[in-house]
Amino acid sequence: MSGNVLSSILPTAIPAEDEALRKDIRAFLLNASKAMSPERRARSWSGFDAEFSRALGKHGFLGITFPKQYGGQGRSAFARFVVVEELLNFGSPVAAHWIADRQTGPLLLKYGTETQKQRYLPRIALGEAFFGIGMSEPNAGSDLAGVRTRAERDGDGWRLQGQKIWTTHGHRCHYIVALVRTSGTHGDRHKGLSQVIVDLAAPGVTVRPIADLTGDFHFCEIFFDDVRLEADALIGEEGHGWEQVVAELAFERSGPERFYTTMVLFDEWLAFLRTHKGRTPQSVRACGKIISQLAPIRALSIAVTEKLAIGESPVVEAALVKDLGTAIEQMIPVAIADDLYSREDPDLPLALLGALHYTSLTAPSYSLRGGTRDILRGMIARSLGLR
Repeated sequence: MSGNVLSSILPTAIPAEDEALRKDIRAFLLNASKAMSPERRARSWSGFDAEFSRALGKHGFLGITFPKQYGGQGRSAFARFVVVEELLNFGSPVAAHWIADRQTGPLLLKYGTETQKQRYLPRIALGEAFFGIGMSEPNAGSDLAGVRTRAERDGDGWRLQGQKIWTTHGHRCHYIVALVRTSGTHGDRHKGLSQVIVDLAAPGVTVRPIADLTGDFHFCEIFFDDVRLEADALIGEEGHGWEQVVAELAFERSGPERFYTTMVLFDEWLAFLRTHKGRTPQSVRACGKIISQLAPIRALSIAVTEKLAIGESPVVEAALVKDLGTAIEQMIPVAIADDLYSREDPDLPLALLGALHYTSLTAPSYSLRGGTRDILRGMIARSLGLR
């Protein structure tokens, strides 16, 4: 890719018909989230609530970009941007439907068979089919090309052996889309990789949750012991898995989820700053610094969304959003902690402190999930001809 990546990113605005959707999703979320505490809402990314996801689907907010014949609304990527932005602003529990709506659905629309589209997409749009990501392995995290999990031909199907790790809510999902090796060895790197859909209730699948620093169990490791897959488990063409997974990552890295993870904490802090007791010159400056960085990142994400809306695969541009967004997400809890704990008065809002505690524990992971900072910057550097 040439050095024209940056020059191809042009400022754009969310179309009026998609912006109009904001009123509807806000009305839904005001009612749905009114009983949630700030600390619970701060768990938005990892908050798993199947009933909430089904309610979103019932109201037409899931699979919104899917064609109507597959249960969607036939809307543009901008419509989904608006929905996701509001979900994260409210701190809604999105983990159940998150991956299927964001990337599995578009992946199947682009590479899946008609049978796969008919089988999975309507259920995703209804909030009834939850998918996990099966990319990372113990010795192939950021280096996805080194995966060792294998799918061998077995009659008209496949036999799956291997292990995946860091699959979000794998113990609660129905399926996983796994990147596996169908030919060659791990030394062949990008060659011989394919993607398959695995039913996590199938014989031979073992899922083990992993506790994180907060005490939550949302990451999982998944073991495949001679798992039988039917022929139609294969997504796209055999051996084209690397091309497909790279296209999938453009959806994973480009949206508001890459810079709004700490928005509930930020809003709670802003509410405190609006009080006579909370407002100080130092806090106002810190707030201005955060907002001055959030605004251009949001504009960048909207510009990348336009590329998705016209069918492009802006892999490097999405990496820019993720890298810059991660930096501001990690900066927010640090700036807020510096402000709050430098005050002489120890009487601070408990709800704000609860959100800060949870967010501070999870923030280090932001620059790991979805691609580490070093990997992303390497991609960006190569696209600009710097390495």
